[in-house]
Amino acid sequence: MSQATSKAHQQAGSLWSSRMAFILAAVGSAVGLGNIWKFPYITGENGGGAFVLVYLACIAIVGIPVLIAEVMIGRRGGQSPVASMRELTATEGTRKGWRLIGWNGIVASFLVLSFYSVIGGWALVYVFKAASGMFTGADADAIGGTFGGMLASATDLLLWHSVFMAIVIFIVGRGIRSGMERAINTLMPLLFVLLFIMVGYAMTTGKFGEAVSFMFSPDFSKLTTEGILTALGHAAFTLSIGIGVMMAYGSYLPQKVNIARTAMTIAVLDTGVALMAGLAIFPLVFANGLEPGAGPGLIFVTLPLAFGQMSGGVIFGTLFFALLLVAALTSAISMLEPVVEWLEEHKGISRAKSALGGGLAIWLVGIGTVLSFNNLADFHPLAFIPFFEGKTIFDLLDFLVSNLMMPLGGLAIALFAGWAMKRQGLDQEIGLKGGVYSTFMFVLRFLTPAGIAVVFLYNLI
Repeated sequence: MSQATSKAHQQAGSLWSSRMAFILAAVGSAVGLGNIWKFPYITGENGGGAFVLVYLACIAIVGIPVLIAEVMIGRRGGQSPVASMRELTATEGTRKGWRLIGWNGIVASFLVLSFYSVIGGWALVYVFKAASGMFTGADADAIGGTFGGMLASATDLLLWHSVFMAIVIFIVGRGIRSGMERAINTLMPLLFVLLFIMVGYAMTTGKFGEAVSFMFSPDFSKLTTEGILTALGHAAFTLSIGIGVMMAYGSYLPQKVNIARTAMTIAVLDTGVALMAGLAIFPLVFANGLEPGAGPGLIFVTLPLAFGQMSGGVIFGTLFFALLLVAALTSAISMLEPVVEWLEEHKGISRAKSALGGGLAIWLVGIGTVLSFNNLADFHPLAFIPFFEGKTIFDLLDFLVSNLMMPLGGLAIALFAGWAMKRQGLDQEIGLKGGVYSTFMFVLRFLTPAGIAVVFLYNLI
């Protein structure tokens, strides 16, 4: 156990109770709107099977190595991302500039949650809309109007953004075991149950075989260079890497847990959820003659149209949006943790007050995203810079985090773990030996940074 860990997280209840508790928490962080909302529509946009195959390869080359490195850094530092990087730059004898990794993680998780909470609010309100039977028999114009009307109402968006953040603050404020672990132990099994129910229902549509073929029969003629880069980008960041979350979660990980084996389990479960989401969604889309490449509107416009036309649509529509809500909550909980951990350590504030203070600050910033869809839709803060022309507050926050902070954070973590840290003892820390460890280090040092750099440059260009 590192000295930092013994100082920071050895008090009762401050470590995950078991390897499985950490796995569920980390999978909960990774499984979010990106799995249930984004993965199906980008798969649809990029032709299905060939895209999925490239995505799986990218998970192995980029996602897993950075996940292992970030968890390892977190456990080795044993504190918040900022304090862990300060500790490690001292003990590893590296340049102090590497400490920016910790600050990047704290700020990125703060900004992500500010707009993620707003979208989580959409999932929350759609649970009630689906349960009320609002989509039953409605046509495309009516359902599109419902979504557009929700976005146009600043009051409604603010209400659901507030409710969503209040739930997250309450859970995180109760602590690692009493709050986060207990919530995760309830929410993650619920997520898997809901997902299995939705896949089971999709099997009854008569189009399940077509969906399986679409997702797992590769047609490389449909795969473009842009599709490959999209797969690489999504694989790099679907595991919640580069924003301090896994570093914060890793700081609570007992020393006896094998990081490499645990990280691979997390990646397999996260990827499995994304694939199952596709198997739940595409049969419904095909059965109703809808377009699988419908883009971001697939979940909030296209699927409600499908639910409105099928028998049992009210029940299964409600279950689907409950699934989306659970996924959003498990990710949001993890995003608040780095901020809370830092406030506890550096400001000496209790966990409950840290969760409340950090959560309220995030909620306040999130109001900018709320207004980006209505009252401030025409407000472009950095319009005087050609690169940012036409971007709302939400667009700017999304661009800053997704295209700059996350890839740079992931790249820096790979470089720090692969090149700056001392090799002595890393094999035991990570849990790999011999040729497997050497192969892992080669991938981490060369292939992973190259992949992230390509995505970073592509997104900028």
